[in-house]
Amino acid sequence: MSFDASSLPSDPHARFLSASCLDFLLIEIVPMAERLAKEFSVDDKRQDDEEIRESTFFRLETLGYRVGQGLTERFSRDRPRFSDNLDAIKFLCKDLWTILFRKQIDNLKTNHRGVYVLTDNAFRPFTRMSMSVRSEAVSRAQAHLWFPCGVIRGALANMGIHTTVQAEGSELPCATFQIKTIQPTP
Repeated sequence: MSFDASSLPSDPHARFLSASCLDFLLIEIVPMAERLAKEFSVDDKRQDDEEIRESTFFRLETLGYRVGQGLTERFSRDRPRFSDNLDAIKFLCKDLWTILFRKQIDNLKTNHRGVYVLTDNAFRPFTRMSMSVRSEAVSRAQAHLWFPCGVIRGALANMGIHTTVQAEGSELPCATFQIKTIQPTP
């Protein structure tokens, strides 16, 4: 196997991540978080399925939040400050999404009152998902949206925008993320 150094960018601090490596991480991160939640529930017999689900959601969203903060810190450091929330959302849709999923968000809608809806028609983690029963695939796919919700929330928080993020994947492989900005209380 030969190595072509001409394909490397000129940034001496550039680091590369294999797309396959990220795909495998995104595939395995949900079962890992579920296993950890169940391990901790063995110690506390009172936990039911809903509490395990909430624990899994919290773990995945928190991991995604930290990843989103780090990505934004690294890839927006040479840019001027964003003038408004829409510019920050556009940076997320174009640049950060391309870094993570090798494509831009397909559609961005806003009501210009702090609500943004991002649609990815071929969400990379869903493109390889299959189940014999469609309803089972949709319900299992929901857990794979928690990490990207955290990434979005963490990225925007690092740009000074506090949000809530909800996602749904009712038409696989499409994923829709709804971002609502939270105005700081004085």
